Formats: sequence, structure tokens, C-alpha cells
Amino acid sequence: MIFWVQDLWPESIEATGAIRSSFLLSLVGRMVRFIYKRCDRVLIQSRSFELPVIKAGANSEKIIYFPNWAEEIYRPMERDETRLEAKELPVGFRIMFAGNLGAAQSLETIVEAAVKLRHIEDINWIIIGEGRNRHWLEQKIKEFNLEDIIHLAGQRPVESMPGYFTLADVLLVTLKSNDIFKLTIPSKIQSYLACAKPIIGALDGEGANIINESGAGFAVPAEDANALADAVLKMYRLPDTERVQMGQLGRQYYEQHFDRKRLLDRLGRIMIEAVGEKTCVS
Repeated sequence: MIFWVQDLWPESIEATGAIRSSFLLSLVGRMVRFIYKRCDRVLIQSRSFELPVIKAGANSEKIIYFPNWAEEIYRPMERDETRLEAKELPVGFRIMFAGNLGAAQSLETIVEAAVKLRHIEDINWIIIGEGRNRHWLEQKIKEFNLEDIIHLAGQRPVESMPGYFTLADVLLVTLKSNDIFKLTIPSKIQSYLACAKPIIGALDGEGANIINESGAGFAVPAEDANALADAVLKMYRLPDTERVQMGQLGRQYYEQHFDRKRLLDRLGRIMIEAVGEKTCVS
């Protein structure tokens, strides 16, 4: 059996508040240990998962770093303001966040940064997605009179997302400050890199490392609204050519580390190797 670990359980569900019962968390932990101990290979989407996975019962010799990729629809596209998607978006400098609107995403950091930059009318925050904190976000936008600068676009079909991304000036990823979230790589980072767009991240750990290593943009500490506002202002003041270069560096990094075909080829080799070991044992 080959098991691909996308999140650390029960740590992740505890961190997001999805489950608070210590009894239920203990049951999930025992289930995870049961699975890990019986795996021929345990693939981890982040290198930082290794130690927690070992502590949870996996054999260290059977753990393989195997990151996520973005679907092939995510690719560089020429920016075209005549696209249908452009009619939905405000004119100006567009910061775009896409994904779940939950507790883990630290939406309050986005709101606070938007308040700090509200004096620059040309900066717009576009949020595409849905989640249980959508209502909270709507309330905060009204409370701080941010309707003109934070735009909630709602859920959009996955296949339309590259079209929206190409119309953004910078793509945004945020996470709460949490030891578990430091270990994970938000999957939107791969999609952002694949589309060759500059990135700003307000997060810690593995996700921040990728943004910095790739040269695709700026990473600031999680939940630091001041630092996020400064990073947005810095990106806003850069010449278009420098932002384009950041996006290109991100795409190059994606092709080197997260290319779908390369990873699937590698997965095939991992499976053959695991089957071969079983055959030898028998």
C-alpha cells in the first residue's frame, strides 16, 4: 500500500478547529498510526512532514518526499483585458487570493493590511472562493467600509481560474501562525507558480521557503498585517518588468520541482519499486 500524506492528522484538524474533542482526536491519531504502520511507502507533500509522520508510526526508510503539482490548465497566459473575466474585476492594481475562506487562511490579516493601504485607491484586493468564514469577512468589509477595495468574487469553476490569475498583478497566499501550518505547502502555491505570476505570501515555514527560493515574490511572517501591507506596497511600486521576471522565475521553479509529468513518472518508479520488494519477499 502506498499512502500520500496531504495533511498531518489529527494535528491539522485540531489546528483549524474542525474537531475539538480530545477523545475524537485520539481516535483519529490511532487510525493514522494504524495506516502508517501498514504502508509500503508513505509519500509526503512537504519535507517537514517527515518527523511528524515518523512519530505517528511510519517507517523512516519508507518515507518519500513527493510534492503536489498543479493541473495542466494552470499555465502562463498573456494578459488580455478584453477577456470576459476582466469585466468582473476592478480597474487598478489587483491583488488576488483564491481558495478556501476558512480559519486557517488568516483572513483578518488581509483585512488589516487592506485597511493600512486604503489611502491608495488604485490597490484592489480580489478574493475568489467560499468557506465558513465568508460571512465574517463580509461583516468586516462593511465594518471598515472596505467595499471599494476588497471585492468578493465568490466561487468560480476551476477551469476558469487561470483566466483570472492572468489578470492579477500579484497572487496572494496567507495562513495563520501555527506550528502545523509551518510544515505544510498550500497547494495554491503550485498553481500560482505554474501561472508565472508574482506571489506575496503571509505565512511561515515551507510555503515561505518556496516563495523565497524561487524568487517568485515576497514572503512575510504569518499574521503580520504590517509586513503584508509593506510587501504589497513594495510590489505595487515595482516596474512591470520586474514583476514579470518574478513570475518567470516562479514558473522555472515550478517546472524544476513540481512538473506534473516528471512527478507522475517518478510515482510510477516508486510503485514499481514497491511491487518489486513484495515480489522478492514472496
